[in-house]
Amino acid sequence: MPVTSLPTGRADRPAGRGERAERTGPVVARALQILAAFTPDRRSLTLSEMSRHSGLPVSTVHRLAAELVAWGALERDPSGCYHIGLRLWEIGSLAPRGLGLREAALPFLEDLSQVTRENVQLAVREGTEVVFVERIAGSKAVPVLTRVGGRFALTATGVGLVLLAYAPAEVQEQVLAGPVTRYTERTLTTPHELRAALAGTRARGYAVSDRQVTMDALSVAAPIHDADGDVVAAVSLVVHHGSVTPSALAPLVRTSARAISRALTARP
Repeated sequence: MPVTSLPTGRADRPAGRGERAERTGPVVARALQILAAFTPDRRSLTLSEMSRHSGLPVSTVHRLAAELVAWGALERDPSGCYHIGLRLWEIGSLAPRGLGLREAALPFLEDLSQVTRENVQLAVREGTEVVFVERIAGSKAVPVLTRVGGRFALTATGVGLVLLAYAPAEVQEQVLAGPVTRYTERTLTTPHELRAALAGTRARGYAVSDRQVTMDALSVAAPIHDADGDVVAAVSLVVHHGSVTPSALAPLVRTSARAISRALTARP
């Protein structure tokens, strides 16, 4: 696949260093606006739809989309609709926090999945959100709203509560200042409720999300530590509510978390 650089400005005359930087920034920003128009609910877009969702003129979208297709960040199907390209996924998979962590964790995630036949998830914190690095779905497991590469609130999921519980104080205060999304009638939304849940997570060494995302799901999650002892990720089991108690799941999840922590620490 040929690699084509994105246009950085008009080519009718040489540009000085300052001019080149000034032009490159806005053009790159516009290209990123186009890519950001795609979401889990908008996986296929026409030129006009990309223009509407990115806020850019159709002419600009048309020009930059051609460059993005040439590079592989976008793909265009026979109907004329655009999709995120495989090249972008290839680049994204090189992110060290995702790739190294996933490689170290995957054998233990697979073991946990085989033992329980339930949903197993691995996640990291990105700012004030959870990003899911890996998910293994059980054959008869409860449906979940998460997906690999997807983002979710720190305040609702088991992995999110773990990552928030061990996050820096300023991150915790930013999240608790809200607004906090309510997914079900069981979702914790007040600062008092959330502070209690975070304190309980630190005291027990694992988090419990009981029907906070959907009314049929229970999640138990535990922290994964790096060589310095910092929490860098979280692993969870998500099961049908009422099928098993959190205290019965906790030893399995914590054992997997400790094994992943050891594997992560042992990596060169």
